[in-house]
Amino acid sequence: MTSVLYDAPGPRAKLRNIILSVVFVVLMAVTVWWVWRTMDDKGQLEWALWKPFTQGEAWTTYLLPGLANTLKAAALAMVIALPLGAVFGIARMSDHKWVRVPAGAVVEFFRAIPVLLLMLFANEVYVGFSGISSDDRPLYAVVTGLVLYNASVLAEVVRAGILALPKGQTEAAQAIGLRKGQTMTFILLPQAVTAMLPAIVSQLVVIVKDTALGGVLLNFTELLNSRGTLAANYANVIPSFIVVAIIFIVLNFILTSFASWLEQRLRRSKRSTGAVLGAEQMEELNAAEVGGSFGTGAEGNPH
Repeated sequence: MTSVLYDAPGPRAKLRNIILSVVFVVLMAVTVWWVWRTMDDKGQLEWALWKPFTQGEAWTTYLLPGLANTLKAAALAMVIALPLGAVFGIARMSDHKWVRVPAGAVVEFFRAIPVLLLMLFANEVYVGFSGISSDDRPLYAVVTGLVLYNASVLAEVVRAGILALPKGQTEAAQAIGLRKGQTMTFILLPQAVTAMLPAIVSQLVVIVKDTALGGVLLNFTELLNSRGTLAANYANVIPSFIVVAIIFIVLNFILTSFASWLEQRLRRSKRSTGAVLGAEQMEELNAAEVGGSFGTGAEGNPH
C-alpha cells in the first residue's frame, strides 16, 4: 500500500527494519548494563548515597526551594519575553524604516550575545546603578539575561511564523476593510502563534534550563545550585546529579505536554464553523428563507 508521502516497505525492507531494531535494543541494553556495572563498581549504588532522597529534609531544605526559584525565574522570563518578542517581531516587519531598523538592530544584537554574558553584564549594571539588595540581585540578573536573549529569539520565531502565512490571509482582511493593525492583531498573529507553537515551546524549555547558568556564576540558588549544597552535605555527587536531571526532564516534559494539548485545542477550535443548529432551528431558518424569497403578503415583507 502506498501514498503520496509514504511507500509501504517490502519484504527486504521489513527484514532490515527488524534487524536494525533488534541491534538498537541490544546496544541500548548493553549500554545500560555497562553504566549500571560502572556505577556499582564505583560504589555509587550504595543505599547510603540514595537514602537522603527518601527523607523529607533533602527535599524541603535543598531541592524544593531550589526548584521554586527555578520556576520563579523561568516564569518571570517567559511572561516578559513572550510579549516583548512579539512586539519586536512585528516591529521588524513595519513599513516605517524608523521602526523597522532599530527593532532589527536590537534583535540581532541581543541574539548574538551568549545569555551567560547578558546575565553577568546585567548583574554588574545592577551592582553599579541600582539599589537592589545582594540577596535579590542574582534573580534580577538571571531574569534580565533570559529576557533579553529569548525575546530576541522569539521575535524571529514570530516574524517567521507571520511571513510563512499565505498572502491570501492579508488580502482577505484588506478586502473586508480591516486596517493593517487589525489584520495583524486579529488575523495574522493568532495564526502565526499557533503554527509556531512548537518552536515557541522549545524556546521556553531553553529558558527553564538556562536558569542553571545563574546558579553557576551568580550564586543564584536555583535547582542545580541547591544540588551542590546537598551533595556537599551528603557526599552523593552523582546521585544528586541524577535526581536533579530527572526533575528537569519531568518539568520539561510537563511543559511540552501542555503545549501539545494547547496546540491541538487551538487547532480544533479553528476548525469549528460555529454553533451547531438543531433540526428545529434548521427548519425555521429554511422556512424564513423560503418566505423571504418567494412569499407574498405579510410573509414576504419583513418588519
